Amino acid sequence: MLATLNHMTTLVTIHQALSNTAWLFFLILGVWGLFRAIRGQSVNGNYLGAAFIGQLIFIVQAALGTALAVGGGLGDIDRPEIHVLYGVFALIFLPFIYVSVLRGDDTNRAQWVLAFTTLFLFGIALRSISTSI
Repeated sequence: MLATLNHMTTLVTIHQALSNTAWLFFLILGVWGLFRAIRGQSVNGNYLGAAFIGQLIFIVQAALGTALAVGGGLGDIDRPEIHVLYGVFALIFLPFIYVSVLRGDDTNRAQWVLAFTTLFLFGIALRSISTSI
């Protein structure tokens, strides 16, 4: 029992640390995207690669969150369903924008869209953290 509790504590600590990584990463990605958009640049592989890394952060967060939920580690959250809702939204929003809205567009307009998308995800990551406190 004590070993399971230690594993849950470790998972919570990693989940919290990675959530700080997520909001900071998406803030930097969004500001970088705005800078590129203002300069009239289009989307390039560097920016898409960084967005993919951000998406991987959310995927790892979702896996850790799922492990915590299955293991009973969400007991301290007042409204866990809201926290999960923000997590699911963060997980699907960027791929949705890329596939459904941009559809391969890599123009300056797409750079604006991705910049605002990543800034929105920065806000979602912060909001998700605030629902877990």
